[in-house]
Amino acid sequence: MKIISGTAHKALAEKIAAHVGIPLTNVTVNTFPDGESFVKINENIRDRDVFLIQPTCPPTNHNFMELCVMVDAARRASARRITAVMPFFGYARQDRKDQPRVPITAKLVANLLTAAGVDRVLTMDLHAAQIQGFFDIPVDHLYATPVLVKHLRDNYVKDLNNLVVVSPDIGGVKMARAYSDALGTKMAIVAKHRVSATEVEASAVIGEVEGKDVLLVDDMTETAGTLCAAAKILKEHGANRIFAGVSHGVLSDLARERLSNSVIERVLTSDSVPLAHGPKVDTVSIASLMGQAIKCIHAGESVSSLFEIK
Repeated sequence: MKIISGTAHKALAEKIAAHVGIPLTNVTVNTFPDGESFVKINENIRDRDVFLIQPTCPPTNHNFMELCVMVDAARRASARRITAVMPFFGYARQDRKDQPRVPITAKLVANLLTAAGVDRVLTMDLHAAQIQGFFDIPVDHLYATPVLVKHLRDNYVKDLNNLVVVSPDIGGVKMARAYSDALGTKMAIVAKHRVSATEVEASAVIGEVEGKDVLLVDDMTETAGTLCAAAKILKEHGANRIFAGVSHGVLSDLARERLSNSVIERVLTSDSVPLAHGPKVDTVSIASLMGQAIKCIHAGESVSSLFEIK
């Protein structure tokens, strides 16, 4: 087995390799003066099981292209199998045509990875689970739920009987249901209207939250507009302590400012991207989750046990 890291999130790659028990493969990854990516693998990987770790987070286009170049380098170096380990899968939000003359970029990315030579994809909390079907190669889809729930129980919420899991919009109901089932709690939904790419207006709460601690759950946040608008209306409806559980904290400066001024007590997120830090943010590592998945894939074992909340 060989584990290779791109430049997107080397700190996470080092933690994953440490959990697996092998060092990162020696590679040279840099750019030419005009911005083109250059990759050279400095070790023999002929007939090896190769795992390329590269979340396609901002700068998204550069990180994705770098991943494709790494795949091509590994394929031409005669790797036996190439697995793209993408803790965060960029371009996933455009998974359907909801307007005339727009692309389906999630499918485009799937096609490009397959054409580049990827044999398998390991990812976590896709924006829409059906994106797995865009690939004609195997996809192992993990969830951050076990990691974030454990952190919440260990550090903040001891009485689960007084906790309600809330989806900040209708589209996140399935994820909220997974959290509520895992915690054995009730669920509520916030109805919202998106005013612009950065502005969201929450209009109603479906469910009972008065006097309850609340866990808002979402797959990702960039500007925190949805989370903060939902938290505000939940507080108006009598919610007690408000937490947020976000799989991918792709936090911009605007998001950090909004969160620091919001009624949200803590935001729990994974380290799937290097941007997951800021005021009120607890970053929980997924290195052991990813590392265990890599070991299972390499050994031909099931990854189902990684979905269990302990």
